[in-house]
Formats: sequence, C-alpha cells, structure tokens
Amino acid sequence: MSTRGEVHVRRIHEDVDVGGARVLVDRLWPRGVSKVAADLTRWPKEVAPSDELRRWYDHDPDRFDEFADRYRGELEDDEHAEALDEVVALVRQGGAVLLTATKDVDHSHAVVLAEVVRERV
Repeated sequence: MSTRGEVHVRRIHEDVDVGGARVLVDRLWPRGVSKVAADLTRWPKEVAPSDELRRWYDHDPDRFDEFADRYRGELEDDEHAEALDEVVALVRQGGAVLLTATKDVDHSHAVVLAEVVRERV
C-alpha cells in the first residue's frame, strides 16, 4: 500500500494495486484499456514529454540518458510545470502510482518523472 510521499511506476496494462492516486502520465490514451478499467485519479497529459522529444527518443535505450536530461528540462517550462505540480501534490497527499503504456518502463519518461517528483516531495 502506498503512503504519502511514495511514488511507484507501473505499466497501465498490469493489474497491480500499490495504493495512492492512479496517474496516467502518457500524452495519448493507451490502446486496449477502457477508462473504467484504468480507474484513474488524474490524467495530466501535459506532464508527458513533447511530441518532438518523444519522436527523437523513439524508445532507443542508447539515447535514454540524453532523453532524460532533455525531459527534465521540459518539465521546467510553463507547459509542463503546472502538470508536474499537480502530480507532486497528489504524491504529497497520499502517494501515487505513475502509469504508462510503454513496454520498457525502465527506459521510459515515467521513471524520469518519478525521480523528479521524489526530488520535489
């Protein structure tokens, strides 16, 4: 069970309940997942990487470190900052699980986002 300040990252396709707010952190809705089954607390689309950055990265693990640096930079801009603040607030209130549809969670924006959120909590 998640407690205040804890952040977990999971695939939205997994049936795992770690407690806390359920936050979809992808810009696009995941295929094959109904909104009822997702049972989301929030979907702050603006916290996801820009389309330009996502296309550049193309889920290439060799580019992950540079992707992470660029994404951290994006999280500081006006477009992303409000959504990031919303996620941080949810974590402070009772923890959260950041949900993503990506298959390689370890090389995803969700793990970078979780690190940034933990730094701010």
